[in-house]
Amino acid sequence: MSGLFQELKQRGLVAQVTDESLGNALDQQPLTLYAGFDPTSDSLHIGSLLPLMTLRRFQIAGHTPIVVVGGATGRIGDPSGKSTERVLLDDSHVEANLAGIRKVVGRFLETKGPNGVRVVDNYEWFRGFSTLDFLRDVGKHFTVNHMMAKESVRARLEDREHGISYTEFSYMLLQAYDFLHLHEKEGCSLQIGATDQWGNITAGCELIRRKRDVSVSGQVAPQVFGMTHPLVLKSDGSKFGKTESGTVWLDPKRTSPYAFYQYLVQVADADVVQLLKFFTFLPLEEIARLEGLVQTQPEKREAQMRLAQELTRIVHGDGELLKAEKATSALFSEEIRTLDESTLEGAISGAPATRLPMSRMGSSVLDLLAETGLCNSKGAAKKDLAGGGIYLNNIRVTDAAQLIAPSDLICGKFLVLRKGKRTYHWLVFE
Repeated sequence: MSGLFQELKQRGLVAQVTDESLGNALDQQPLTLYAGFDPTSDSLHIGSLLPLMTLRRFQIAGHTPIVVVGGATGRIGDPSGKSTERVLLDDSHVEANLAGIRKVVGRFLETKGPNGVRVVDNYEWFRGFSTLDFLRDVGKHFTVNHMMAKESVRARLEDREHGISYTEFSYMLLQAYDFLHLHEKEGCSLQIGATDQWGNITAGCELIRRKRDVSVSGQVAPQVFGMTHPLVLKSDGSKFGKTESGTVWLDPKRTSPYAFYQYLVQVADADVVQLLKFFTFLPLEEIARLEGLVQTQPEKREAQMRLAQELTRIVHGDGELLKAEKATSALFSEEIRTLDESTLEGAISGAPATRLPMSRMGSSVLDLLAETGLCNSKGAAKKDLAGGGIYLNNIRVTDAAQLIAPSDLICGKFLVLRKGKRTYHWLVFE
């Protein structure tokens, strides 16, 4: 276990810690730690992968992770990072989302062995907790002044238009009690989360200490810790995992392995080294080598390719990685005809596409170039065709009068039009 905390720091994974003695505690004996995930969707997105991967690093080092899926807190809504009140989910939606998150978690953390992950739902200990008992046993340990000082609460209080409901205001107390419960029942002594969870995490540490106040009980005050990792932001300040078309999900039904792979291949040079440190288990020496290539040979995008390979393998497995790599290679060669339908569907999910009825068979390539917007007009399309810059299924088109035929379809339904080296548009005939 020696050196885990140091490596976490070297990878930039330690933003805040309640006590620097956490490093010594990690070296002395295995600890139990937890991270929480509220079931706002039936999948986690790529940004949520960071706490999962961090739990995995602890697990590999011999510590025992717990994943709390917030069946209770998810019914309330965390105000952290939110400018408006969340829409409350009904029980059926919460349960469906919980099932989806459990499925995702099992792909990243070992479930067996002496330090196998435990996935628990905090609704288990909150559903029998009366309001009076909660106010007496938890609420009395927090002042309203302390709660209002939390950044996410203060910001909402200053927004006169939206404000904050008592429901979300009380979220901090619920998460604090999660830590207390896990400390008492599971021996959990460390909570991790993103920096926007710092107020909630320190509230949990404080609640445990106050409930075990040595001046009252005569016991030794428990040593518990909180640690945050950075929010995953791109160099332009936007959230990692957000695209023009939506969120990059870990569930292949919501984001195809191909689209997942392509998103990572396209990350900016300014972001790729930090993402390699955050999300992969590559040695820091190897990451330093890749960083050097970003500076000296950025056009090769070797660091981005390695990031895409490592994360696609972790999230989707070797088989889907091979398909994504094959699709990437075939997308700009005549080998595109060798791809199966599911891989092609995955490619389309991350690219511009137009769906047309089969009755459009016989349309001219010229018409379709203008219709899809690949070329600004038929006149521009004629110029591009004359210049040899137009491709159908990656085969150069030289005849401006060429028509689309059923024999051109890949898997009986797909066509790809390409202009130049990298600008392409899918046609799906239905």
